[in-house]
Amino acid sequence: MDFLPTLWFIIIAFFWTGYLFLEGFDLGVGMLMRGFARNNTDRRVLLNTVGPVWDGNEVWLITAGAATFAAFPHWYASLFAGLYLPLVLVLLALIFRAVAIEYRGKHDSPRWRSSWDWAIALGSFVAAFGVGAMLALTTTGLPLDANGDRVGGPFAWFNGYAVLGGLAVVLFCLVHAAAFLVLKTDGDIRARARRLLLRWLPVALLPMALWAILVVLAGGKPVTWVTLTVAVLGAAAAWLLARRERDGLSFAGLGIFLVAGTTTIFTAVFPNVLPSSLDPAFSLTVENASSSDYTLGVMSVIGAFGIPAVLVYQGYTYWVFRKRVSAESIPAAHAVVPQ
Repeated sequence: MDFLPTLWFIIIAFFWTGYLFLEGFDLGVGMLMRGFARNNTDRRVLLNTVGPVWDGNEVWLITAGAATFAAFPHWYASLFAGLYLPLVLVLLALIFRAVAIEYRGKHDSPRWRSSWDWAIALGSFVAAFGVGAMLALTTTGLPLDANGDRVGGPFAWFNGYAVLGGLAVVLFCLVHAAAFLVLKTDGDIRARARRLLLRWLPVALLPMALWAILVVLAGGKPVTWVTLTVAVLGAAAAWLLARRERDGLSFAGLGIFLVAGTTTIFTAVFPNVLPSSLDPAFSLTVENASSSDYTLGVMSVIGAFGIPAVLVYQGYTYWVFRKRVSAESIPAAHAVVPQ
């Protein structure tokens, strides 16, 4: 097995894990704008917890897609062509959500705010479900022929694995957001977020655990059972620590569950990057889908500087905006009066 293609498979798996961890609570907070938040002040508190970081979190999605395009062009072509419809919906949902976040506070009107609140919630849900469906199908297979082309109509991708992956990411985002709000808010919102976390964490993580188990059973390796066990222990620790109000450690436990879970899934499918559900011989692998060694070598040099820079910058951003947000810190709403 060539070193550079394997290295970039690991890097891309790292990008997707980082995206799910950072954008996970981000999308979850968006979904909680309706149902969990009770009034405009609650919704402004929720938006202020992610306001300084939400657009930076989306960089991980862009980087994962760009790295796939450059390192594994055949993987990128088959994946984006085979899942053209759901990925377009994800893109539109992210655009709609971004516009809603920016426009929500531009006019002091309950109807105006309510419309954009629904846009944030629905955009976050569609984006989370679509990304989950795409990742699930990436690891369980698409109906690809010998040329890497999808066989079937525009909905040939829609199956039980897509639904399972979509639900897995949506539910993880919701409990991840609850753990994040316990860390980032104070007062009534924090208390309700803790109750939400304690009630739903054991159930909400089951779809992602089932996804990992199915992938391991289909073609896992001995080490994947170890990482799967670590994921289960991380989930249990997150719940127990939340009960003891060890909020930072509980949030870290969810991170362990996610990292160990994605490690299990990507390790189980390796060396495949996109399995074919028609014939295993048609599957795309790190060898037959990768760019040349020269391209991967240049990317490795750039990544050696770029990836640490991104990590340092985002770490600094979260450190600067580490303080809690509460209803008392939200100023009164105001409207811009034209002169």
